Amino acid sequence: MKQPIIFSIDDDNSVLRAISRDLRVQYHNEYRILSTTSANEALASLVELKNKGEVVAMFISDQRMPEMEGVDFLTKTIEFYPDAKRILLTAYSDTDAAIKAINEVKLDYYLSKPWDPPQEKLYPVVDDLLDDWQSHYRPDFSGIKLLGYNFSPKTHDIKAFLTAYLVPYLWVDIDTDEGKSMLSINKIDAKDLPAVVYTDGSIALSPSMLEMAEKIGLSSKAKSEVYDVAIIGAGPAGLAASVYGASEGLKTLLIERKSPGGQAGTSSRIENYLGFPTGLSGSDLTRRALTQASRFGTEFLTPQEVKEINFKDGYKMITLDDDTTITTKAIVITTGVDYRKLDTPGISDFTGAGVYYGAATTEASACCDKLVYVVGGGNSAGQGAMYLSKFAKHVYIIIRKPDLSSTMSSYLIDQIKGVENITILSCTEVKEAKGSDRLEQLIIEDLKTGETKTVDAAALYIFIGAKPYTDWLCDAIITDDRGFVETGSDLHRNDGFKKIWKSKRDPYLLETSCPGIFAAGDVRAGAMNRVASAVGEGSMAISFVHKYLAEV
Repeated sequence: MKQPIIFSIDDDNSVLRAISRDLRVQYHNEYRILSTTSANEALASLVELKNKGEVVAMFISDQRMPEMEGVDFLTKTIEFYPDAKRILLTAYSDTDAAIKAINEVKLDYYLSKPWDPPQEKLYPVVDDLLDDWQSHYRPDFSGIKLLGYNFSPKTHDIKAFLTAYLVPYLWVDIDTDEGKSMLSINKIDAKDLPAVVYTDGSIALSPSMLEMAEKIGLSSKAKSEVYDVAIIGAGPAGLAASVYGASEGLKTLLIERKSPGGQAGTSSRIENYLGFPTGLSGSDLTRRALTQASRFGTEFLTPQEVKEINFKDGYKMITLDDDTTITTKAIVITTGVDYRKLDTPGISDFTGAGVYYGAATTEASACCDKLVYVVGGGNSAGQGAMYLSKFAKHVYIIIRKPDLSSTMSSYLIDQIKGVENITILSCTEVKEAKGSDRLEQLIIEDLKTGETKTVDAAALYIFIGAKPYTDWLCDAIITDDRGFVETGSDLHRNDGFKKIWKSKRDPYLLETSCPGIFAAGDVRAGAMNRVASAVGEGSMAISFVHKYLAEV
């Protein structure tokens, strides 16, 4: 934890050296002592200190200074550190000004110069004031701060990015006192929000994901010329493949376009994963897997999107969205699936502003004591509803079917039945989303009776099935009519397979229509859509990569 600061200001160098010396002798173990001869310099430094999460416990300022009087300086510091203690150093002639300041500007004490001996005239005063300050002190958050509007698509994207990459951050709503203070201190125009305040005190206005990635230490550039295997997609299957690839000596590259963990990474609680009887969150599983992969030597490239795959001299050439090219001997496609979009009037208008796809853990705190709706009947919807019920006044699950039995695991159904503030609206669908600058109401229809009604809704979370992320694949990689990648013996059912497949052998179990390119997890046709099966397929893909590499 950073030490709180005692900040002293005096334009007389000899006086400043004396007060700084005496403060260091007595308080250096618990406080950091800063000093300057310039009041303007001190005020300028407070902006940086505040943004870095530093805390000033006490200001000690001379009264008679050329740039501004001490009382005026101490008054200005209130905007930055309203709870700090303030002492004014005065000559006898300044006593009246000091007494007036006590009554008007929260001055805690005035101290006449000289203060010798400090054991009698300085330390008892400072000790008393610091003890009082410590009794009310709560350490400030020292990580990244995000400043913005609560229901803003841009703000939501940054929240989701930082959450997905397990970066601790403090959300500061612009409508709170703290938010208004941060705007004023940093002279930020509200139209430029959201703003990210980094731990070094620097500020970025509406930063791109790539800019933030570079700032927090993520890598977007490949370091090697050739890789044994490149894994595209860092969901459970991709993470498992990267762990087994790197641990078995392959030069392994993992590429992720959005955030690690995939859909599973956004899950608030996974309770049916082997070895975790009390369950674990998707973010916890992702963190563990990333740490494990990194320990074995996997190189992680993010956020980078693969644009296309080409072939040259027996190698696979991966072209990224920034037009850089990566050379690899084998590829494992683990791009997973995205939530399908709800094609209902008004939904697109409020996406990121009350309407969210997944993101229950990211936006749950904004739903305190409000009415929230969840669309979908799968496990992701059930896990999201359970998590939201801890914050929301009431959670309504909207499904088109009569019940959840055909789409949700029984353990989740039983849990939902036991939560008083969750209600299932069966045979129901959303017909329209309404609001001004954010979602405020939904029009829902009873499919049995055709009756519609308008309900208040602070948020709508959508979990309605999966669409594979395969639009970017080349024609040589065969997909089924829904876009899922065909692999193994299933490829023989496709009429065009024999024209594409050039190898004398049959495809391996997880191999695509291109030798040396494999698919695992939810992106693969026929996958089970469970975290455990995705992890198993990702691990299995590496064994086939070894077989392929032995051939070439």
